[in-house]
Amino acid sequence: MCWFSCLFTLWPSSAPSLLLVGLVGRQLGLRVGLQCVETVSCSRWGTPDSQSLLKDGDVVIGGLFTLHYEPPAIDNDFTQLPHYKPCTGTGGFNLLIDFLSFLLFCGLSLENVPLQYIHAMVFAVEEINHSTMLLPGVKLGYHILDSCGRPPWALQTALSLVGGDNAMCSSTDSPDSILSRTLGPLSVPLISYLSSCPCLSNRRQFPNFFRTIPSDIYQARAIAQLSIRFNWTWIGAVVAKNDYGLVAIKEETQGAGVCLAFVETLQRENIVSDARRAALTIQASTAKVILIFTWYTDVRELFLQLAKINVTDRQYLASEAWSTSGDLLQNVVSTKVAKGVFGVAIRSSIIPGFENYLKWLHPIHRPEDEFLREFWEAEFGCSSGKGSLPLCSGTESLERVKNHFTDISQLRVTYNVYLAVYAAAHALHSLLSCPDRESSPGNNSFSCSSPKDIKPIELLQHLNKLNFTTPQGELFYFQGADIPAKYDLVNWQNTPDGSLKLVLIGRVDGFDLHLNESAIQWSTGYNQVPTSVCSESCPPGSRKANRKGEPLCCFDCIQCAEGEISNTIDSLHCELCPHEFWSNAERTACIPRQLDFLSFNETLGITLTTAAVSGAAVTTAVFVVFLYYRQTPMVRANNSELSFLLLLSLKLCFLCSLVFIGRPSVWSCRFQQAAFGISFVLCVSCLQIKTIVVLAAFRSARPGAGALIRWFGPGQQRGSVCFLTCVQIIICATWLSLSPPVPQRDLGFQGSTVTLECAMASVVGFSLVLGYIGLLACTSLFLAFLARKLPDNFNEAKLITFSMLIFCAVWIAFVPAYVSSPGKYVVAVEIFAILASSYGLLLCIFAPKCFIILFRPEKNTKKHLMAR
Repeated sequence: MCWFSCLFTLWPSSAPSLLLVGLVGRQLGLRVGLQCVETVSCSRWGTPDSQSLLKDGDVVIGGLFTLHYEPPAIDNDFTQLPHYKPCTGTGGFNLLIDFLSFLLFCGLSLENVPLQYIHAMVFAVEEINHSTMLLPGVKLGYHILDSCGRPPWALQTALSLVGGDNAMCSSTDSPDSILSRTLGPLSVPLISYLSSCPCLSNRRQFPNFFRTIPSDIYQARAIAQLSIRFNWTWIGAVVAKNDYGLVAIKEETQGAGVCLAFVETLQRENIVSDARRAALTIQASTAKVILIFTWYTDVRELFLQLAKINVTDRQYLASEAWSTSGDLLQNVVSTKVAKGVFGVAIRSSIIPGFENYLKWLHPIHRPEDEFLREFWEAEFGCSSGKGSLPLCSGTESLERVKNHFTDISQLRVTYNVYLAVYAAAHALHSLLSCPDRESSPGNNSFSCSSPKDIKPIELLQHLNKLNFTTPQGELFYFQGADIPAKYDLVNWQNTPDGSLKLVLIGRVDGFDLHLNESAIQWSTGYNQVPTSVCSESCPPGSRKANRKGEPLCCFDCIQCAEGEISNTIDSLHCELCPHEFWSNAERTACIPRQLDFLSFNETLGITLTTAAVSGAAVTTAVFVVFLYYRQTPMVRANNSELSFLLLLSLKLCFLCSLVFIGRPSVWSCRFQQAAFGISFVLCVSCLQIKTIVVLAAFRSARPGAGALIRWFGPGQQRGSVCFLTCVQIIICATWLSLSPPVPQRDLGFQGSTVTLECAMASVVGFSLVLGYIGLLACTSLFLAFLARKLPDNFNEAKLITFSMLIFCAVWIAFVPAYVSSPGKYVVAVEIFAILASSYGLLLCIFAPKCFIILFRPEKNTKKHLMAR
C-alpha cells in the first residue's frame, strides 16, 4: 500500500484552535487496513517524537509528509493487538536505498521526492511572510512531521497536532477518507495535493476535504477525448484492479464511438503472472492503441513481459501515475517497447526563486532541519557532528548537485504543495480581514478577528468561497472539493543517443484540449497518427451495419441502395432522394433525374423505326404490284378497290407508329392516339366489308337471294367503310376535345431517369378507342370464320380469318403488357402491337396473292380462279 501524507495544521502559537489538513494519498481505490479489535480496546502506536521541522509563528501550519517508509512489524492476522514501531530515522535517510525502494514500491516517479515537497511548503510560508499583501501583520510558522508511510502514523500525527491522544481506533478505509471522517465532526479542513480518488469529491461524506490535484475522473475523461480526437475507436486497456482502473474503463466506454477490445487488470500481489497474461492479450489483439491506467511498478513489469515476446508496435496511452516516470524513461526495456508514449501528467509550473532557495540550503544555516541533515549525510557521506560518518568540511554545496531534489524542471506535485499552502494562507487572509468594515486610518491590524480567535468552521466556509490569483498569475478556486482540471499532455520521444525524453506537447484545461499535433512523435517513429479501429470507416455512399454479437465499433459497410445517399463518413442511415432526384453512381449526392423517352437515337427506337418504315415500304411495294397487275383476275376477283384502300390503311398504320417515337409534346400526344385509332378502324372496316361481300356473293346465288348483292355494291362498300371510320373519328374527336393525353413526367418509376410520357387523362376515352377497334375486329373474325369454307379459289375469307386471329391475339396480349411495362417501354409495347398486327394483316392477306401474281402467273387466270 502506497501513499504520501501532508498535514497542514494551523494553530496559534499558544494553543491549538483550528486545523487545515492536507493529506495526500495515491488512493485511487486502494484500501488500508487499520483494525480496531474491540470498541473499548485500541492499539498503541507509540509517541510522535520522530523527526520534525518546526518554526514558530502567529499561526503555525502543520505538515505531514512521508519521508521514510516503515513496513508493518507484524501481519494483521487478528490474533493479537497490532503494534507499530515509532517512525524514526534510525535506518538513515538513504536516498539511493531506503527512499528509492520506497518510491519503487509506491510506483511513483523518481522526481516526486517528498523532501522537495517539504521545502516547497517551507518556501511558500517564508514567501508569504515576506509579502505585504497577503496576511500583513501575521507571521506564519510550520510544524512538519514524518508519517513514515503508515496510515496509523498519519492519523496519530495529525491528531497530535490538534491536541489528540496517542490511542486511536479506526475502521478499514483509505487514508484521506480516514482523516476526513475523523476530523469532519471538528470541521477541520483537509487539503490534499496528491489524492485524486473521485470518491473524495462527495461533499456529503467529506465536507471538509479539499485538494489541489484534479480528480482522476478528469484525466480519464481527457484520455477518452484524445481517443475520439484521433479516431481510436478500438483500444485495449490494462488497468489496476481497483477503483483507479475502473474510473478509466468507465470514462473510456462512455466516450462516443470508443470500444474496448479487451480489459486486463493488474494486481500487485500477482503482478508477474498478471503482466504476462496482459502482454499475451496485447500481442493477440488487433488493437494498436493500448491504455495503461495503473502504477509505475506494474507498467515496468508489463513492459518487461512485452519485451520478452517482442511486442514493439503498439501505441500506449499513459495515466499520470507513470507518464512522467524518470525511471521508466531511463529503462532500456522502455526504449524498445514504449516509444512514442502519449500520456496525461499532473500539470507542471514554475515557482520563481525556488531553484536558488534549494541550491543555497545548508545544514549550517538550518540546524533545526533534521530532514535536511539526514539528506545531507546521504548525499555527501559526511555528518555535521552526529553519527559515525566523518565530519563535513563545510564546503559542501547543493549548487552543483544534480539530482531529483534540486531538479525543478518539472514541478508537478511540488507545485501542488505550494498551491495548498497558498490556499490555506488566502483562506486565513479572508477570515482575518474584514472587507465590509472600515479600518482605522494608519491601523494595520485586523479589525474583525485575530489569529487567536480562529474557528475551524469559519475557515472551512472561507475555503469553500476561496478565489484568488496565484503568484504565477493563475486564477485559483475550489469547485466543491476539487479544482478545475488542468493537466499536461506529454510525449516520450527518441533522442539521438537512443534514449527517451519527456516532451510537453499540450495541455488540458477543463474540457478543452490544447495540443500541438505536429510535435508528437508516435510509436511508429513518424508523425503519422496510428490507426486503431475494429472496422475501417465507411466512406460516403455507404452505411454502417453492426455485426451481431460484436461491439458497436465492429461493423460492415453496406452500399446505399439506388435512390439513397449518404454524404458523411460512418453514416448510420442512407437518406432517400426526393422524387425528382436520384442518387449518383457513388451514392453520395442526389442529382436531378434525367428526362427519358423513347427517342430515335437509341437502339430500341431505331429498331422500331426501321420496322415501321420497312412495313410502310413493303405495303407500298404491294400497292405498286397490285396497281400494275390491276387488270389480272387475281386483283379484280378480290375487290380491287377495297384492296387498295386496305393497303393505304395498312401504310397509315405503319407510319402512325412513328408518331409515338420522340419527345412527347402536346400535339404529338393528341395526334398519335387519333392516328392509331382511325388507321386501324379504317383497316379493320375494310376487312369486314370484304368479308361481308364474300358472304353476300355466295348467298346471292341461292334462289330468292339475288337482291342481296345489290345491297353491297361498290357504292355501299365505300359508304360502309366511311361510316365505320367516322364513328371512330367522332370518338377520338370527343376524347381529345374533353380530356386529351398530355406530356407528363412519370415519377413513380424508381430509377435515375424520369420518363416523359403522354399521360392518359381519361382512361375512358382510350378504352373506347381500343374497344371500338376490338369490336370491329371480333366481328370481322366471326364473319371470316363463317366464310372460310366457301368454294372457289378466289375466296379470301381464310386469309382474313388467319389475319384477324393474329390481330386479336396481339391486342389481347397488349393490354397486360401495356399495364405492367415501366417508363418508356409502355410506348414501345404499343408500337410493337401496332407493328405486329399490321405485319400480320399485310402478310396473311397479301403475301399469298403477290406470290401467285409474281411467281405463279399460270394460276392468275379466270379459269383457275373459277375452278372448284
